[in-house]
Amino acid sequence: MRRSGRRGAGTSTLLLFVAVGALLAGTTVATTTTFGDRTSSPAALSTTSAPSQPAPAEAEGPAASTSAVTTTPSVDPCTAKIASLPLRARLAQLLVVGVDPSGPADALAAVQGEQVGGIFIGGDHTGLLSAGALAPVHAAAALPLTVAVDDEGGRVQRLDAIAGPMPSARSMAADLSPAEVRAVARQRGQAMRERGVTTDLAPVVDTSAQPDRTVIGDRSFSPDPDTALGYALAFAEGLHDAGVTPVLKHFPGHGNTTGDSHLGAVRSPPLDALRGADLVPYRHITRFGEVVVMLGHVDVPGLTGGRPATLSPEAYTLLRGEFGFTGPAMTDDLGAMRAVTDLMGLPDAVTQALVAGADIALWSSGGRLPEVLDHLERAVAAGTLTPARVDEALRRVLAAKQVC
Repeated sequence: MRRSGRRGAGTSTLLLFVAVGALLAGTTVATTTTFGDRTSSPAALSTTSAPSQPAPAEAEGPAASTSAVTTTPSVDPCTAKIASLPLRARLAQLLVVGVDPSGPADALAAVQGEQVGGIFIGGDHTGLLSAGALAPVHAAAALPLTVAVDDEGGRVQRLDAIAGPMPSARSMAADLSPAEVRAVARQRGQAMRERGVTTDLAPVVDTSAQPDRTVIGDRSFSPDPDTALGYALAFAEGLHDAGVTPVLKHFPGHGNTTGDSHLGAVRSPPLDALRGADLVPYRHITRFGEVVVMLGHVDVPGLTGGRPATLSPEAYTLLRGEFGFTGPAMTDDLGAMRAVTDLMGLPDAVTQALVAGADIALWSSGGRLPEVLDHLERAVAAGTLTPARVDEALRRVLAAKQVC
């Protein structure tokens, strides 16, 4: 803080006496405040000394003057944006659909045809991730487009052919420090971002001591929840460094289940057991910054009542309540995993997931987008899926995309 002003100075006693009666009546103070690299405009505050005056007598009776303070109610910045979108466009923003990875045609059709909220690029083909192929897809989107891959390392990676192989989570935790894992994820995230990818369906935060090739196995950093937390946090930070959104998975916990949800129904240990294992990282959810949380197709005794967590209102309530998560909640694949497809078809699964509390419904198999949207519109008309639930989900999605 800098202050400027003047004070009279005497050079002799006589001049001092003469000057006493002519003291300056005011002092000008200029202040400049700097926060980090931002400097506010200097504000000049003029203070003038004056003889104190008695306070005026207070007016009596109802004619007394009062100062009225008008408070403008806060306005949700997403309200106007949501209101401007037709219902079908609102619903489309809640969907992430798999597209052909060999080139942009399929992705362009999904974006131009229905303005889908996101696309998922799976498989080993790199055509859509090469030579700027995603640029026209992004350009066709009226709202920012989510472009997701699942690049964890080890058995599950999509950029190895163009960015080199990445070790499994288990191998990284065994051979690298958290700081080194952050650097690996940063480098990988930069390769994604350069190609138009915005979101990585990683890291896995499940705890698992199961063999490498089981459903989670070496996709888990560690059976110890604190170790899993530390490495998952480092991986997420590396993605953030590169401008890529991490997706934590698979809430409430898939690391110690009795089966593989790709192949059929699975059951986890009871909820109380998960609180000491797979759920531990979620108690630190705020440390991860802005992320998405993916729910797994896991039946949790004491929580989901025999249904997959992706379709269970209780699972979303747990995530929002006990763990205080306020960002978007995403389903695991609703179109190609038998833990769900054995129960119902895709349109019903998407609808039930959104009704239960999902904000983003994913299916990797692609196609059927108009069919799913038609079904969702009918569900809203019937009152099964309420407009309030749609807008709640959309508000989280748009906020995560920094639209509002």
